[in-house]
Amino acid sequence: QVQLVESGGGLVQAGGSLRLSCAASGSTFSNYAMGWFRQPPGKEREFVATIDWSGGTTNYANSVKGRFTISRNNLKNTAVLQMNSLKPEDTAVYYCAASELPFLLPHGMGGYRFWGQGTQVTVSQ
Repeated sequence: QVQLVESGGGLVQAGGSLRLSCAASGSTFSNYAMGWFRQPPGKEREFVATIDWSGGTTNYANSVKGRFTISRNNLKNTAVLQMNSLKPEDTAVYYCAASELPFLLPHGMGGYRFWGQGTQVTVSQ
């Protein structure tokens, strides 16, 4: 079982950048694919990005493609979401998640067993 803790959220102006980190503990980090999801105010949680166990393959939601970058460091047990060119519509609680399917890149929440507590990202006009 893996425990996940997100950090790095905050308030930023439109066009700015934030770097979210997800620290993992309790299990071998490279056993998991990692994903980032977000839940905007009043809306359902949605897929943002995913990365396989090695970091060699990634996939993104169309809404963030070209602006966000997901990466991981298996030696430091961390996953990172670099967010550039932020827009007000990126405002949400961001969650990292771990999938027990390390070679796949699940987009659905059902593909992830373990979740962090979330970190708030607010993008102002």
